Amino acid sequence: MAKLEVDRDAGKGTSASRSVDLKLEVVVIPVSDVDRSKAFYERLGWRLDADFAAGDGWRVVQFTPPGSACSVIFGRNVTSASPGSTRGLYLIVSDLESARNELIERGIAVSEAFHGGGDVHTGADDPYLFGTVRIGGVDPKRGSYSSFASFSDPDGNGWFLQEVTTRLPGRIERDGATFSSAADLAAALGRAAVAHGEHEKRTGVHDESWPDWYAEYIVREQAGQSLPS
Repeated sequence: MAKLEVDRDAGKGTSASRSVDLKLEVVVIPVSDVDRSKAFYERLGWRLDADFAAGDGWRVVQFTPPGSACSVIFGRNVTSASPGSTRGLYLIVSDLESARNELIERGIAVSEAFHGGGDVHTGADDPYLFGTVRIGGVDPKRGSYSSFASFSDPDGNGWFLQEVTTRLPGRIERDGATFSSAADLAAALGRAAVAHGEHEKRTGVHDESWPDWYAEYIVREQAGQSLPS
């Protein structure tokens, strides 16, 4: 995991009063055919962590998406939920189009990119975070949290890709910025480079302290704070 940590406001905020971290690590999804599901999630390119079985018909398979701290588990006799009944599983990506293209190259049927089309939360269409209305294409303003694509596993368990480039305030611990992959860190550096280029155009001078400017930009962007200019 690529990780950038900057100790800002150490000891401040509410984190000092928290005694136990609660980390979501496993989501159980109900499937009807374990081998078929295993083949599907392997095709996604996810890491196979475990495939355990016992003589009484119990079996558990665990996969972890690239860069994720949370894994999925499915199998036999691991949940009473009906196969395909889990919907609204979100995979956060820094570049929706790249993530979607990679899945398509792996032979996965993925919807076209879409964004919200109104505050409508009922109806026949499959709902998602912004309602049920979907307008084709990524969000025109390319707002963080606003662009999606969807796909399902063989049983119909539903997944969404959601593009997040800048976190809302309070979504990131204030002691630093964390990246789940080298690709996410590289994307953040790219955005910082573009912004820094505009900064140098405005000032008209070469910024010798560009590493500090980059670091400040990246930490503020991920924490949802105002960006340096």
